[in-house]
Amino acid sequence: MGCIVPFIVNAVMLMVVAGFFQGFELQGVGAAVMASIILTIINMLVRPLLVVLTLPITVFTLGLFIFIINAALLMLTSELMGDSFYISGFGMALLAAIIIAILNIFINNFIVDPLRRK
Repeated sequence: MGCIVPFIVNAVMLMVVAGFFQGFELQGVGAAVMASIILTIINMLVRPLLVVLTLPITVFTLGLFIFIINAALLMLTSELMGDSFYISGFGMALLAAIIIAILNIFINNFIVDPLRRK
């Protein structure tokens, strides 16, 4: 179950963001699950490298540059998904990255962690 949780959490967050913003579109639940899988793989493989390479700017901006990295990874996921996942621009990706980070905190702290303790 531990391996499936990040996919489910990412899919839920992507669907929530897509429900609220017109510049962030998913073509159904299947596209959300596929985007979640791709985003999780990208976050495991590419994100650590980007974080290390941009460490000076991240420290200089007090960690806010992480949102830029997350937005770029969302845009990469969108490009890999083709027409089933569309983000209108980098500004929308940045807004989505911020909202996804906030949702991730709430979902993990109030839902996932209490379920793991049982």
